[in-house]
Amino acid sequence: MYERKLWMATACLLFAGCTQHISSDPSISASSSIVSRSSASSAKTEALEPLPSTLSIPHFSKMRLSGTGLTLQKVLAENDAYTRYDIQYFSNGLRISGIMNIPKGTGPFPLLILNHGYIDPKIYTQGRGLKREQDYLARAGFAILHTDYRGHADSDPSPMIEKAYDGNLEYAMDSANAILAVRATKLPSVDTMKVGMLGHSMGGGVTLALLTGRPDLVDTAVLYAPVNADVWENFTRWREKREDDDETVKINGTKETNPELWKNLSPETFLKDIRAPILLFQGSKDKDVPQEWSDELADNLRALGKDITYTEYAAEGHEFATQWTSFMKDTAEFFRRELTEEKS
Repeated sequence: MYERKLWMATACLLFAGCTQHISSDPSISASSSIVSRSSASSAKTEALEPLPSTLSIPHFSKMRLSGTGLTLQKVLAENDAYTRYDIQYFSNGLRISGIMNIPKGTGPFPLLILNHGYIDPKIYTQGRGLKREQDYLARAGFAILHTDYRGHADSDPSPMIEKAYDGNLEYAMDSANAILAVRATKLPSVDTMKVGMLGHSMGGGVTLALLTGRPDLVDTAVLYAPVNADVWENFTRWREKREDDDETVKINGTKETNPELWKNLSPETFLKDIRAPILLFQGSKDKDVPQEWSDELADNLRALGKDITYTEYAAEGHEFATQWTSFMKDTAEFFRRELTEEKS
């Protein structure tokens, strides 16, 4: 962990105002008083972390998050139901690309954040992943923000210099900051009083990190064939697909040699902190994410008394086919009920 701490000490200084690119983010302009040059302790306290300096959900829960500068860059497409925009925003100083589908009409329309699953960043294109879901939910009357994450499409690359698995905490930062950026921009057609989130596969893991680490940001969530809430299980399942120079075990150890790190990095450890109602979907023929993972997650959430509804689809794979329309209908009704209807 020495390399990470050394890098973070350098990165925090850079993000405190020593690079021209980062200064374009309104959240770290001179007027925002992030760094007081007259006080080293103030700099240490206020400087934004471009990535978590400690790999843990507890650290993520206490980090200063900054989501700012959301702009609708240009219209990508338009139909009778909504307009699709190319967007960018800043996530703790990093420029992040994505898309927004904003329904036509007076609104304001409830905000949904969509977290896509793993797609090799080398082939990923803006807004890729969950395109069917983006379209359906926009037509159902929701404002959709699909974040590309750092290192994807037109986003800035990750500042991480280590070749090590971080449990997708960086992507969780970008998803959390997407919410903050929309709120800061105050788009008149978007209602941010309550926010829903949908995560597929790896994006389900990103969503779980947010639900456990920043439970105040997400009011309700849909998990669509999510990865394991124990990040060690995810690392080991796809370990052989990582690059040859991967140093995860060298830097972070294993679950056996460094149990505290892997425990604190896993949403599974902090399921008790979840506040949001959850709708969980899983296909029995999923070859990427075993059904047993969702079974276990549902059981653990029920045992904790959480609001969890679990739908299992027989014979469905990782991306639903024959029962996709049923899945989306239930998803839209769930979001509408949780985000727009008054609770008695």
